[in-house]
Amino acid sequence: MAAVVSSHPGVNHNYQREHHYNLWFVMTGQDDAAVRAAMRSLEDATGLPALQLRMQRAYRIDLGFDLRGSTAPAPMAAAREATPVQGADRPLAALLEDGLPLVPRPYDAWAQALDRTPESVLHTLQQWLDQGTVRRIGAIVRHHELGFDANAMTVFNIPEAQVDDCGEALARVTGVTLAYRRERAEGWPYNLYCMVHGRDRAAVRDVIARAIADAGLGSFPHEVLFSCRRFKQTGPRRFRALPEAAAPSAATPEVLDAVAG
Repeated sequence: MAAVVSSHPGVNHNYQREHHYNLWFVMTGQDDAAVRAAMRSLEDATGLPALQLRMQRAYRIDLGFDLRGSTAPAPMAAAREATPVQGADRPLAALLEDGLPLVPRPYDAWAQALDRTPESVLHTLQQWLDQGTVRRIGAIVRHHELGFDANAMTVFNIPEAQVDDCGEALARVTGVTLAYRRERAEGWPYNLYCMVHGRDRAAVRDVIARAIADAGLGSFPHEVLFSCRRFKQTGPRRFRALPEAAAPSAATPEVLDAVAG
């Protein structure tokens, strides 16, 4: 089952977690219709329905790892609203998400491929950084290989009127690497999520307990789902070329967590 899910090009993360709902994956796509179609194809291929939990707001998305510690403290970098990529810049975005080419002048190579000047490419990239479209350009660390393999997702059931305040409070807790709000689904009442990455479960549980206390979440139902196996971990692919008739002029890519149990 996991192999079928991982083989889909829109799936960039796929993990087994300790829960009745035990296979968790992220589906990305260029728009809502593309993500929904991809999910239907996976449900048909596996014969299983999936909970579809669209992200509604990110409070913190920052996988910063200090290799000297037992958990990933993550620098304070709160998520912010991003300016969508315009249609004319989608080819550059597709090159960016594939990673810098290992050549002496990578931006010149992109400029040549796009029939643009290097100055134009660098100007667009700087705009994306300034506007929050791109958070950073850097190396992706495979944290499992570096010893951060005791990782847990904690989910909370928070009243809608309070969820944003709670999410922002979670984002300020040292040791929380990801915090975000997602849609609920039938049989899944949780709408606030956070991730803690660490070297051992005791350290991760300590961070979770402190996060619950510091963010004032002790009175809300929650569950802790430790990851026990990684099937796929790659960068998302949101800007693959579409047939011209289907390509939108400008769009915000869709990201959807789904789970099958």
